[in-house]
Amino acid sequence: MPMGKYSRVDGRKSSNYCSTTTVVVFVALCLVGAWMFISSSVPVQNSDPSSQENVKRVAGENISKHFEDSPGDLPEDATKEDGNAVDSQSDSRSDVHDDPKVTEKESESTVEDNKDENRDEKAESKNVVEENQDGKTVSEEERKMETENNEDGKTEDRELNSGDKESNSEAGETQAQGNEANESDQTESEESSGENKSKSDDGEKNPDSGENANENNQEGAIENNVDSQENDQTSIEILPAGTQSELLNETNTQSGAWSTQVVESQNEKISQQSSIAKDQYGHGWKLCNVTAGPAYVPCLDNWYVIRRLPSTKHYEHRERHCPQEAPTCLVPIPEGYRRSVKWPKSREKIWFYNVPNTKLAEVKGHQNWVKVTGEYLTFPGGGTQFKHGALHYIDFIQDSHPDIAWGKRSRVILDVGCGVASFGGYLLEKDVLAMSFAPKDEHEAQVQFALERGIPAMLAVMGTKRLPFPSSVFDLVHCARCRVPWHIEGGKLLLELNRVLRPGGYFVWSATPVYRKRPEDVGIWKAMSKLTKSMCWDLVVIKTDTLNGVGAAIYRKPTSNDCYNNRPQNEPPLCKESDDPNAAWNVLLEACMHKVPVDASVRGSHWPEQWPKRLEKPPYWLNSQVGVYGKAAAEDFAADYKHWKNVVSQSYLNGIGINWSSVRNIMDMRAVYGGFAAALKDLKVWVMNIVPIDSADTLPLIYERGLFGMYHDWCESFNTYPRTYDLLHADHLFSGLKKRCNLVAVIAEVDRILRPEGKLIVRDNVEIIGEIESLAKSLKWEIRMIYSKDNEGLLCVQKTTWRPTESETITSAIIQA
Repeated sequence: MPMGKYSRVDGRKSSNYCSTTTVVVFVALCLVGAWMFISSSVPVQNSDPSSQENVKRVAGENISKHFEDSPGDLPEDATKEDGNAVDSQSDSRSDVHDDPKVTEKESESTVEDNKDENRDEKAESKNVVEENQDGKTVSEEERKMETENNEDGKTEDRELNSGDKESNSEAGETQAQGNEANESDQTESEESSGENKSKSDDGEKNPDSGENANENNQEGAIENNVDSQENDQTSIEILPAGTQSELLNETNTQSGAWSTQVVESQNEKISQQSSIAKDQYGHGWKLCNVTAGPAYVPCLDNWYVIRRLPSTKHYEHRERHCPQEAPTCLVPIPEGYRRSVKWPKSREKIWFYNVPNTKLAEVKGHQNWVKVTGEYLTFPGGGTQFKHGALHYIDFIQDSHPDIAWGKRSRVILDVGCGVASFGGYLLEKDVLAMSFAPKDEHEAQVQFALERGIPAMLAVMGTKRLPFPSSVFDLVHCARCRVPWHIEGGKLLLELNRVLRPGGYFVWSATPVYRKRPEDVGIWKAMSKLTKSMCWDLVVIKTDTLNGVGAAIYRKPTSNDCYNNRPQNEPPLCKESDDPNAAWNVLLEACMHKVPVDASVRGSHWPEQWPKRLEKPPYWLNSQVGVYGKAAAEDFAADYKHWKNVVSQSYLNGIGINWSSVRNIMDMRAVYGGFAAALKDLKVWVMNIVPIDSADTLPLIYERGLFGMYHDWCESFNTYPRTYDLLHADHLFSGLKKRCNLVAVIAEVDRILRPEGKLIVRDNVEIIGEIESLAKSLKWEIRMIYSKDNEGLLCVQKTTWRPTESETITSAIIQA
């Protein structure tokens, strides 16, 4: 590559000293311009993650591209037009500083710096800026010629390196003088910079080398232009225009190889915020030193609190007991962990070392829950009540009462004490979503098995508090030997099911008291019959499954308050009018019933539309409400759905480097109307919609659409095992959390939930995007794509298998091994 060979003056005087000085200065400036033009065609690459804060990428499935053009794409004279503009431009760069020194050696320093191929573009820009600021006068003719040289830098550079004198006589004379001057200084240059000797020798002894270098630079420039055009085209699809809820809009401007001030300034803001975040969140990650190891769930494994509970009679030890300070450590990955088996094969088998537990196979293997088969854990599809497979059992329930109508009338159900969730897993074939839950108990990893299989499930227990769901949302509740004592203490636990069950919904109870005649079973059946009658539940049918040798009782919740008002005794009592049935976060259970809504405009007074109509049609009860975005709720609903369909189809499916065939378990960390989940309905995925406790309570609407979800406080740990989700989606979540939570702890929780190679998509303001990017880099995550416009940003990162080597010793009262 040509170096700045003609810029140094050896001090010899001539009769035309001024002319010589002027010519030498002119040639120096020409070479600086040529050097910058060539350098700008080659993007700077750096493998060190800490030095990549200015690199913004749009990633394909396997490889990332530079999303923004290099600042060096701007011609040199563009930075010289206005001294004030130069000052402003240089101030906006974190690594460009003004130097007040004005000496003759500055020109020397400029060209010597250009000889160092390790100098970055900003250092070169700095020298040019300083030359303009130190009072050196550049004539209009020289400026014009310099611009021409920039426009045709490759030709000029080739002429200078080969000593070509076929240009005009003045240029030829200048070139000869420059060659003579450079020869006198070559020895000094070699002594002071031995590493550049070969480059200087090549410049004089091998005339072809300059041409080869320029040809390579020309090819690089062409490739860079092509990449820029591809990136501009890709950017059109990144964030499509949408409705009022659209946060980011893309431009159709085709910039080619040229960057724009909008792009440069906006990305610099992200870079600055990332730098600030790096200082603020320069977190030294450590492994969690806990007895639960790779299965650590902070709010369920807080043994310091659990061992001090006054009672465990009501399963208090299985409930949430979150640490006072959310953990910021990382959960280790099991030795031998492998990428999860893809759906639908995962329903039948998973890798043993991903969930290395054999106890359940030993205890429940004879019931076809799970078996160990070589390097796999296999799931024959059985359960305690359906040893011969879940599909037969599912058909048995519908045959017992056809009005259940799986996938039509009954779309969203609750499966209590789900085991490994085979019941919910096979219901997916019927277009039924089952919210399956079980506690983290002696049946170790049952919920983790379910999630690893790609089946919806969560950790929860029927204890002393309400379940994290709104009232009247489940079309059906199922319990197959779920080990819950429904009949005790005034039926408090069964009354909680009554709260979440939709009026007119069904309770399917498949348990030994239904079909066995042992004294204990008979006693429970009598108590349940009395309780359900006082709750006004109608016993629809009792049926026996001869193949599995079990039976099921199916109850129906009333759709009016007539029965409640005509009971001879108010037992169980009706709840107070002030009791909000939708309040569900850390609310204690009460042994009471809420009245059934009868007003035609109130949710719960009518059954939802059949699936899939209910997904797209605004519910009848939205007409009287104002939406989250300020418009009429029905209009907001439609606009939100349209927005997310555009984002998913035009951006997420193709533009952010996600291979959707490897995605199964998804969580929307801040769902509003469930539009993101609704837009994914045609993919073989399921979405857990989370409505944060400090957000508008739109969870009932999500259920009304035939989707499901739960309430959660993201300042605390989520009730799931580590490594259970393939993709997390956070739409303007972190900016709100930053005000009240430890953002490092939140990202540690994200890391805990995500599977290795799982993705996190963040849409938020530029400041938050920069902070999340910095934290992701500190975790060695891959930045798949980052983009910003109008102070809003989009970031997609991928978790890696990196874990810190040190173990964190937790000495506080969070965990005591």
